[in-house]
Amino acid sequence: MSDNRAPGTAQPPLGSALPAPPPAARPESTRERVPVRTILTTIGLVLATAIGLLIVVEVQRVLVWFVIALFFAVALHPAVNWVERRITRGRRAVATLLVFLVVLLALIGLAALFIVPLVKEGTDLAQKLPGFVEDVRAGRGVAGRFLDRTNALDYLQQNEGRIREFVGGLGTPALSFLRGAATGIAAALTIFVLAYLMVLEAPRILDTTLGLFPAHRAERIRRVGADCARTVTGYLTGNLLISLICGVLTYAVLAATGVPFAGLIALFVAIADLIPLVGATLGAVVATLAALVQSIPVGIGVLVFFIVYQQLENHLLQPLILSRAVKLNPLTVLISILIGVELAGILGALLAIPVAGVLQIVIRDQWRHRRGAHPVTVAGEPVGSAAPSAEPA
Repeated sequence: MSDNRAPGTAQPPLGSALPAPPPAARPESTRERVPVRTILTTIGLVLATAIGLLIVVEVQRVLVWFVIALFFAVALHPAVNWVERRITRGRRAVATLLVFLVVLLALIGLAALFIVPLVKEGTDLAQKLPGFVEDVRAGRGVAGRFLDRTNALDYLQQNEGRIREFVGGLGTPALSFLRGAATGIAAALTIFVLAYLMVLEAPRILDTTLGLFPAHRAERIRRVGADCARTVTGYLTGNLLISLICGVLTYAVLAATGVPFAGLIALFVAIADLIPLVGATLGAVVATLAALVQSIPVGIGVLVFFIVYQQLENHLLQPLILSRAVKLNPLTVLISILIGVELAGILGALLAIPVAGVLQIVIRDQWRHRRGAHPVTVAGEPVGSAAPSAEPA
């Protein structure tokens, strides 16, 4: 056979394969083609996210009720467990019913403690209001002399018709207030029932949920959850106790100095004291103004009381009651409250500190787990640890 190769060209060794020709370049249109399934999946995820956000916006009131009920359920869960172990001997339904009945009776007693003085003071206000208005018009009393000096009394007399028209138009806000009160009562009952069912079904829910995880991970989740529950319980009970102390002391001071409507003002101060940072100051301002209407020395005395009490609450009561439950530095507390207020208003301010405490526990556990402070174990042996070397015979 004749060889057609050019002279001087090296011949490949016998039996070797010839070099494969370079692959032909594919058209540009076939390189960047995205599968139709991927496109449809992306569109479906976007639509599902939009629908989920729309549902959350529509049911945000129910979600708020659920979150509040969850916090109350977490706070009452240890009490129900204790009653179940010590009193009812394993009967969860009876223990839950007893605890919630005690809480309900306590709330009713607390409300009655303030409602009776409020009714009495409201009756006194209705009887004394015409005389108070007459004293203001005549320039008598602290309020009358103040309005006379500032020429506000002349302004009120000149614009009496407008003021009456404005007062007459308060009927619509009053109806709105009644609707809001009815909604608040319905919300309170719903939250109470939700919390009751959560506490009642808590063991079954926990066992079912933890059964989805491996044993070592379930134990870790149970440990972190118990720490979070203690944080929430300690904060709620401690904050309620501090507000109760503030309300009782405020009522005692206002009643002793003869300030009218002491029960109503003390109730407002106690509720406002639940709001971190600004609540106590807001209550102090209202109480001091009410005392100044009585007389200037009484107003000064009430102001001094609130200044002294705020120092005791900030440096004694809060560290003593809350330090063991929620260990947060002041900067973290301030940032948490600001974020909570921005996201959910007053409710966000109330829940900001326990939520921050829970996040701190979760982050701390994750950090310790990654650093190996809590090694994962299987059958009592750490995973990933070197096997012990055999001793020489």
